[in-house]
Amino acid sequence: MGEPISFESTFSEARPSLRTRVLDAAHDLACTAGWSAVTMSRVAAEVGVSRQVLYKEIGTRQALAEALVARETDMFLSGVVDCLAMHPDDPLAGISRAAEFTLRSATHNPLLRAVPTEPDSGPRPLLAVEPALILDRAVEALALSLRARYPRLDLDDAGLADLTEVIVRLTLSYVLQPTRSIDRAIGQLRAVTAGLLDLSRPAPSSS
Repeated sequence: MGEPISFESTFSEARPSLRTRVLDAAHDLACTAGWSAVTMSRVAAEVGVSRQVLYKEIGTRQALAEALVARETDMFLSGVVDCLAMHPDDPLAGISRAAEFTLRSATHNPLLRAVPTEPDSGPRPLLAVEPALILDRAVEALALSLRARYPRLDLDDAGLADLTEVIVRLTLSYVLQPTRSIDRAIGQLRAVTAGLLDLSRPAPSSS
């Protein structure tokens, strides 16, 4: 006879699949009908589970919004890392390409306009749901990628974190308030980044 089936392990393996289905359903509803349409009852019906199962899996409606934010942020960061990889010896080109990817992708992302700051408020940008979550994730991921991709950057960990946070904050500000054309914003970000990278270099010796 074969080994006995472990119902506990089978259930635990199914949980990530359920969470993915819940997030996919909420994402589709938010993008097609707006966040007001994303109720726990409707998401549960879309996934084919009870509301009790949904609450146990994901938590509150605000927790659902935050989970969507986290997943969307990680998808953006994956693209950012790919952009850096295109320019293995040029941090300015890599960072500029990553900023361009972020700005252009954001304009075509309907979820950025669908998730609210509070459960009963009107539409707000995805970034407004949990800005600290997005900022912390982005800074940490970008700093690690810069360190790995550009080891010749003459910065300690604190200096690299500061440099990364400034770049991330500037880029996100253009996403939240796109008052300039994307091309102009990219040019401004490139110029600022070039200055920051230059300032991060040690001063030449006077001897």
